[in-house]
Amino acid sequence: MDLQIKNISKNYNGNSLYRDFNIKFSEGIITCILGPSGCGKTTLLNIIGKVICPDSGSLTGFDEKLISYIFQEPRLLPWKTVKGNIEFVLSRNLSAGERKAQAERLIRLVELEGFANYYPSQLSGGMRQRVSIARAFACPSDIILMDEPLSGLDIALKQNMIRWFSQIWKSDRRTVIFVTHDVDEALFLGNEIVVLSQAPARIVAHENINEPAGNRDIEEPHLKKLKQILLNALGQFD
Repeated sequence: MDLQIKNISKNYNGNSLYRDFNIKFSEGIITCILGPSGCGKTTLLNIIGKVICPDSGSLTGFDEKLISYIFQEPRLLPWKTVKGNIEFVLSRNLSAGERKAQAERLIRLVELEGFANYYPSQLSGGMRQRVSIARAFACPSDIILMDEPLSGLDIALKQNMIRWFSQIWKSDRRTVIFVTHDVDEALFLGNEIVVLSQAPARIVAHENINEPAGNRDIEEPHLKKLKQILLNALGQFD
């Protein structure tokens, strides 16, 4: 089933970010959204997450969906441990034993065994972001919205973060909408990649990748070719 955004318009301070904009998202895959700064990528996530409303238009298929976020900053609860932050968002229908087992499984998947009882202030930035990834999957959501969560990380840490995210996603294939400004991130993670124009945004490229997320070599000829297509689409707005 597709999640659809139909004919939305959104203005900020007299500037039109979206004007009769349409997009479909397939469920159970990772869709990456690229676009120039200020084109409205984060606004689109906020509309999907019901943080803000469009001025006009409609969303179809989102009403009954629960949504979790992964932000650029981890936004962990500082008074709770790693385990506590993850258990905090788990379904209240789970028993204490099930909550513990779920939290421990997610902690293993992001390779933070031994840090379950640490507080956020005791962790590095990369470790805190790993906890935020685990917490997003702990939340009983249908859709995960990601707003440039890997921005500012060095290349090695970013690649590891993609691996950790992919490991969890493969065990729990939720719908993911991932906003990024980094073409390589989109090539590593995206099943579908959408490039938006400058505001008022329109779709200028829409590409698919069949290889499993997280295990791709972006030096492969077909991915290098796809990268150039995406860069060319983005290059129109430099």
